[in-house]
Amino acid sequence: MPLDLMLGALGAAFALAMIRVRRGPTIADRAIAGDVALYGVIGAVALLALRQDAPQFLDVVLVATLLGFLASVALSLLIGRERR
Repeated sequence: MPLDLMLGALGAAFALAMIRVRRGPTIADRAIAGDVALYGVIGAVALLALRQDAPQFLDVVLVATLLGFLASVALSLLIGRERR
């Protein structure tokens, strides 16, 4: 039951982040909202791995987290270059 509540909270955070991606006034706002959405999905996969006792999903979580971090760094460098 607590995992269901956490999944619901992550779903709500994902939905709100998608609204911010669509409405965000700047590229930086959209990038941050995209990160929040990505990490919401990663958190949901991790909770599903716990719920179904499937540790192989944790490898997916680790790879997705690394790729999300690298994408955030690359996007921040791109936004920083546009402002110069």
